[in-house]
Amino acid sequence: MSEHAFATRAIHAGQAPDPTTGSIIPPIYQASTHVQDGIGGFREGYEYNRAGNPTRSSLETQLAALEGGANALSFASGLAAEDALLRGILKPGDHIVLGDDVYGGTYRLLTKVLAPWGIETTTVELSDVDALRAAIRPETRIVWVETPSNPLLKIVDIALIAEIAHAAGAIAVVDNTFASPALQQPLSLGADLVVHSTTKYLGGHSDVLGGAVVFGDDRFFESVKFQQFAVGAVSAPFDAWLTTRGIKTLAVRVRQHSENAQAIAEWAASRSEFATVYYPGLASHPGHDVAARQMSGFGGMLSLGLSAGADAAKSFAESTELFQLAESLGGVESLIGYPPDMTHASVRGTALAVPENVVRLSVGIEGVDDLIADLEQALARLR
Repeated sequence: MSEHAFATRAIHAGQAPDPTTGSIIPPIYQASTHVQDGIGGFREGYEYNRAGNPTRSSLETQLAALEGGANALSFASGLAAEDALLRGILKPGDHIVLGDDVYGGTYRLLTKVLAPWGIETTTVELSDVDALRAAIRPETRIVWVETPSNPLLKIVDIALIAEIAHAAGAIAVVDNTFASPALQQPLSLGADLVVHSTTKYLGGHSDVLGGAVVFGDDRFFESVKFQQFAVGAVSAPFDAWLTTRGIKTLAVRVRQHSENAQAIAEWAASRSEFATVYYPGLASHPGHDVAARQMSGFGGMLSLGLSAGADAAKSFAESTELFQLAESLGGVESLIGYPPDMTHASVRGTALAVPENVVRLSVGIEGVDDLIADLEQALARLR
């Protein structure tokens, strides 16, 4: 399957038709347990849903194929995936270097949940390689990357970060949620593991929660799989099936997301109401050249800094009609949010705090003229 095009893998990997009925869509194995042929006689290795389920296995095969990985594991949420990865790899006393613009939930997990367990975290501007090298310690185990980052769309050179991490005896983990494997495949650039909130572009329809870890090789698979089994934050069969269903249209959806976001970014860049347009598809973006090299498109996420400040940003976010005010991203419908009080409230007052004038757009696949008209009417309400 690895020799096939991305869109082909998205549709066919792990998706063989049902051998009994010929159903083109594999069935949902909505079962909590599996009959054994004698004690310990597991059929195809399945015994209990927490340990394994055929629908979840199909999704995991699909995820590994999309990222070019050796294996993948599916979880109940993106944070469940991150938690299993971190506890499967780290031990008390270990250290993580983290980008200074990451999802607030990741930062909260590290600093509020894992810090009391003995994990230390340093945040740094990852595009500054001197600062990164200075932040790495002998006990640094992981360099954690988001690119594009959430919500300021910073771009990090994955190959360079992986090289620096490996030289220091650490591993590089990339959160690929914003780009999705349709636009970027970090394992091919030297990363060791990839994490996703599959809730976002992979699921793509705002109807399922999920997460994934994809492994470049077998080094960490068993230890993270043990966490999946022992702690049990697994994706349910129907959730796994919904995610698989979404993945099959990922390539065409992301293409339209990217086209719409590019048009909106260019429109916003021409408006004085926006002091800053955070979108790597603009030549003015400081990470544009790196993004163009390591991504096949610039994605559907962008953020806007309102010239008039925080109150204007809040009013703007509350004045759109097609852009729905909601957390999350990556669905076919367009969403708008105010990160300082919504997705990134947990980093208020820290070095990762989001500027107060920023709104974040998850650009959907609606007609782009309609979306721009909606943003224009929202701006008009500010006057």
